[in-house]
Amino acid sequence: MTGRVNGPVAATTYRGDAIENTHVAHLAVVDAQGGLLYGFGDPSRMTLARSAAKPAQALAVLETGALERFGFEEADLALMCGSHNSEDRHIERARQMIAKANASEADLRCGGHAPISDAVYRSWIKRDFTPGAVCSNCSGKHAGMLAGAQAIGADVQDYHKADHPLQLRVKHTVADVCDLPDEAVQWAVDGCNLPTPAFPLERLARLYAKLADAAAQSSEASARSAALARIYRAMTRYPEMVAGEGRFCTALMRSFDGALVGKLGAEASYAIGVRPNEQTARLGAKGALGIAVKVEDGNTTVLYAVVAQLLTQLDIGTAAQRAQLESFRAPPMRNTMGVETGRLALSVALEPVSAKQ
Repeated sequence: MTGRVNGPVAATTYRGDAIENTHVAHLAVVDAQGGLLYGFGDPSRMTLARSAAKPAQALAVLETGALERFGFEEADLALMCGSHNSEDRHIERARQMIAKANASEADLRCGGHAPISDAVYRSWIKRDFTPGAVCSNCSGKHAGMLAGAQAIGADVQDYHKADHPLQLRVKHTVADVCDLPDEAVQWAVDGCNLPTPAFPLERLARLYAKLADAAAQSSEASARSAALARIYRAMTRYPEMVAGEGRFCTALMRSFDGALVGKLGAEASYAIGVRPNEQTARLGAKGALGIAVKVEDGNTTVLYAVVAQLLTQLDIGTAAQRAQLESFRAPPMRNTMGVETGRLALSVALEPVSAKQ
């Protein structure tokens, strides 16, 4: 289906033969130099990246020297970039990070909530478990912020506030790594109580292209590139810390075994960085490839299907690697009795930028 409702329809859900929902999306594919190669809808759509911006926020913390000062490990850095399932390993690592930073759970300015994982939720119900701040899917980011505030000699009590010295530093870093002036980034409050940025979708793609490009550079790279490469390595070596069992981010990075990095943002934004290779060069990329997607109605099931479909359209990785994501690309639609009730049809089609000129 190719109708437009505030943009092009990327997917349609059917119940039987009847259309139940249409889903508008926007996409941007760029290279490491920021060149826009392919688009769909509005690649410049002002987009709240939400948790897809976590690598840029983690970069600001990393550049304070906090990781070295408090002895944070690579898996800790991955959790800082993650939106985790609140599995036991995630909660325990967040607690360890807080302890390393000489802080306590009471210092966290995020709240407990129901976990993303249904399996974890069932276990909590059985135990009559009440989640605290350390159980937040963003607890790794908050633990990193606590350490970052101390590393720059700032008070930790209000580390989450927009005018805190650490957040001012984060805001500048996010804008800078996206090649934007500070005033071009809009800021709101995220679900976890930290500032969250909004910028054009293609700049989110540019951020992830930079992550992937940095990972492919030599040891003589700049300090900024070395920090970006460190974040890429942490996320791809510990994908279970970025999300968890049954989650798309973890499945994606496991399937591609270090060849790409990917991260979800709440309300259906997603970004991927692909290390430079023959496939990215064939697409016309100078260096690494960055992909960013925003689904207008916030449907993450549709988002994952679109992202998986894009990997096929762009011929990223091998057929065997992409096949590991098939359950996300074509999710089964069944009712409570296990009867198949419908299907998801994808209509997203990337257009070369030259075709629009």
